[in-house]
Amino acid sequence: MKTLIALAAASTLALGAAPVSAETPSERAEARLAERLEGRTAGEPESCITVFNNNRLEVVERIGLVYEQGDTIWVARTSSPNQLRFDDIPIIERMGSQLCRQDVMRTVDRSTGSFTGALFLEDFVPYTRPENEG
Repeated sequence: MKTLIALAAASTLALGAAPVSAETPSERAEARLAERLEGRTAGEPESCITVFNNNRLEVVERIGLVYEQGDTIWVARTSSPNQLRFDDIPIIERMGSQLCRQDVMRTVDRSTGSFTGALFLEDFVPYTRPENEG
């Protein structure tokens, strides 16, 4: 059975102020994500992850999707980051509890609900803290 996920306005990731040196929106988004991932190490990318709680799936403008699962933060970058804007809501058609980079994804405008584009993700990269840090 297909499950549709619509990520609402509240799911847009707001990670605090970006450093003054980050000038473009993409640079600011990268700086906020780097701050969130600070102290974590990237693991082996995976094409699918199990998503139990859809409201933990977050949109990071100009980057992609982020999902927190326990001590792991999964990051799936979009192949066209400049097309993912703060006012876009991803609509994802998936099967079961797996979220995969091959799932059909499109974006709609938050205000009008009109189609704004297709969303193509790269693999999901897990970021974890070293075991000795807890």
